[in-house]
This record gives sequence, C-alpha cells and structure tokens, in this order.
Amino acid sequence: MPWPIDPFTLPFMQRAAFELLLLAPIAGLIGAQIVLRGLAFYTHAVGTATFPGLVLAGPAGIPPALAALAVGGTFATFLERLGRIRGLGRDVATALCLVAALAVGIVLASDVFDSGSGVDRLLFGSLLGIGDEELLATAIALAATLGATALFRRTWIASGFDPQGGLGLDRRVRVADWALVAAIAVAVIAAVDAVGALLVSATLVTPAATARLVARSVTSLELGAAGLAVAEGLGGLLLAFELDVPPGAAIAVLGGGVFALAALVVALRRRLGGAAA
Repeated sequence: MPWPIDPFTLPFMQRAAFELLLLAPIAGLIGAQIVLRGLAFYTHAVGTATFPGLVLAGPAGIPPALAALAVGGTFATFLERLGRIRGLGRDVATALCLVAALAVGIVLASDVFDSGSGVDRLLFGSLLGIGDEELLATAIALAATLGATALFRRTWIASGFDPQGGLGLDRRVRVADWALVAAIAVAVIAAVDAVGALLVSATLVTPAATARLVARSVTSLELGAAGLAVAEGLGGLLLAFELDVPPGAAIAVLGGGVFALAALVVALRRRLGGAAA
C-alpha cells in the first residue's frame, strides 16, 4: 500500500485514528465555543486538574474516565466560585488552581501512590495504546456533546457575542453556561486519553483558534475546527509513528505550526490589502 496508508493497516493505528475521528466533532463544536468565549486557559487548567484523579484511579479501582470527570468537575465548580472573589480575577484563580492540581498530582504519583501508569503517559497521553474502553468513553462524550449542542447552541452563541443582551434570557443563559462548563469538562476527559492532561489544548483549542483566523461564521468555524482536528490529528499520528515520538506532542507541534503559518498568511494578506488600498 502507499506510504501514508500503510501504517494505518496496523490495528493500534486504526484504533488511534478512530479515536481522533471521534474527537474531531467535539473539537469543532466545543472548541468553537472555547475560542469565542476566551476559555482556552480555563480548558487547559481543567485538563491539568484531571491529573490527580488519573493518579488515584488505579489504586482506588475507579475507572480513569470517571475519576478524571469527578476531579475535573469539582475543579470547574471550585474555580467558578473562586473567580467571583472580588479583586482576584478569573485568570489568577485559574493559574492558582492549575498549579495546585499539577503539584498534587505529581506528589501523589511520585511519593504516595503507585498509579499503575507512568507520569509521562498521564501528562502527555498514550494515543497508540487506545483500547475499546477508551473508544467507548469518547463515543459517549461525543453523544453528550451533540446533545448539549442541540439544546444550547443558539443560547451559547447569543450570550457569547452579546453577554449583556443575553442576560435578558436569565435562567436559560445560566443553565446554558453551566452546560457549557460541563461540556468542556467532558470534552477534556475525552481528549486526555489521546493527548494527556497537559496537551488537551492541542485537540480542543488549537484547531479552533486556527480556523477562527479565516472563519466568517460560527458554522464555518465549527466545520473548520473539526476538519483541522482530523488533519492535524492524523498527520501528527503518522509523524509520531515514523519518527518514534509521542503522538500527543507530535499533534501539538503540528497544530502549532499550522496555526503560525495561517496567522502569517492572514497577516501578509491584510498588509498587502492595506497597501493596495
């Protein structure tokens, strides 16, 4: 078979590719909301917060996805409350919680518990080791994402572009906002198995941030982010296979390179357009 296809004849590469295909619609739908609302740092923090839960899952006999969801959800709720403290600010609260979660996870993994998994695997993912349980968990996360989007997408868009005007919707906006927080947490848990606690942004943020540079509507942003998530995911997976490097890191580097190139092209077009005018 041709070179780009031949590696995907291997079963573990097929499972990894299927995982990326399941994550792509999540990256499109939730990633769009993340970049539109400026929640990239928050998403990264929620991903990092799952690390202690993943460390505890093995010794406690708890499914990793459930442990990560419990810790990530608790983190999101605590961060929401902490961010309301006057004079503290959401970014500061996020940074404090992120550092605390990472420190607790490292302490637990190194000195307290035998997590059953290497710290590097928990932090940077193990896409090539994806199994049937992880695929099922991601499929469930995708179904939950599609359901939440069907219910709240219009409200997310309305309140995201016009927060003050959206306040008139009152209770529905609050419910939709909490649904978005929950959807981000679910999306993060789905991405953790593939790219790890520290690199969830490579799947959920980078493709959407790149697509936003050229997108003219929310729909085009969602479709562009999903398409880039597939292309960058499969491209990074292939690079990881050929170069024997971690897939999560390869996907992150490739996504960052695509974003930088797209930003450069957009900047040059604007400069040339301004000069022509």
